[in-house]
Amino acid sequence: MKKIQTGFILYVVKYKECISFYKEILGLKILYENETLTCFDFLGSYLMVEIDDEFVGTERPQLDSDRTCIRINVTNVKDACRILDENSITYRYSEFDWGTIAKFRDPDGNLIGLRSAKEHQQLSN
Repeated sequence: MKKIQTGFILYVVKYKECISFYKEILGLKILYENETLTCFDFLGSYLMVEIDDEFVGTERPQLDSDRTCIRINVTNVKDACRILDENSITYRYSEFDWGTIAKFRDPDGNLIGLRSAKEHQQLSN
């Protein structure tokens, strides 16, 4: 079977702010873009950020709880949080017996989590 790249689409209202956030703060490389969507390389997959035209010009209704979280595994969560500190991005840092995480939000309110890769890889093997 031929391997095909997979990814996901993130619909946002604050499109330009999100594009800047993912490119400038998280350092994701743009694969391609047009006026309504930008596709980033997401560590071998892709993250397509697209204008949520259902809510253009309005506020999207707030959900009672998060239904998704974009997870990025990193070598050292504390080190990775420095870029958040430098950009005054609020995050919640937690250490557990199963690993370390830091959770924060993009400009559109989407939840993003940094996780220590070492423990994740041990659980995956």
